[in-house]
Amino acid sequence: MPPRRTTTKGFARTSSLLTAKIRSASESRGFAQSRLLTNWVEVAGPDAAAISRPVEVSYGRGGMGATLTLLTTGANAPVLEMQKEQLRARVNAVYGYNAIARIRVTQTAATGFAEGKVAFDHAPKKTPAPLDPAVRAKATETAAPIGDEGLRTALARLGENVLSKNQR
Repeated sequence: MPPRRTTTKGFARTSSLLTAKIRSASESRGFAQSRLLTNWVEVAGPDAAAISRPVEVSYGRGGMGATLTLLTTGANAPVLEMQKEQLRARVNAVYGYNAIARIRVTQTAATGFAEGKVAFDHAPKKTPAPLDPAVRAKATETAAPIGDEGLRTALARLGENVLSKNQR
């Protein structure tokens, strides 16, 4: 038996297509690892992440550690100032060494600039609209002649999706 060829016939995963672009965008802001941007809630904790976003990592001329710039609203800046050392320790844990020597807090207005937040959160899941009983009945009736129960159920669900999409 010949060895199985694993090929995608020209198709590639989206992550492999976007990895280089994400890396170049994050490196232009000084982030060696994009994980700090994408997983900010896990890195900083939910309380600190709710009031701040990482903006930039800048390296000084002396080369003795980098400065992480965080964006927050004016009212939350004192709270973030008190948590700087804990945040620095958590960020350095992500890098695996003392990459960040200082944290600088930048304030923005409470309104404008997307309320001082950059959206790295996942999009909220949409709840599907309730299905019309007539659509469900038509899909079940169309799939009724199928002998296999699993296949009949799958085709009925597919029919519901197709018919409900056509009604929109």
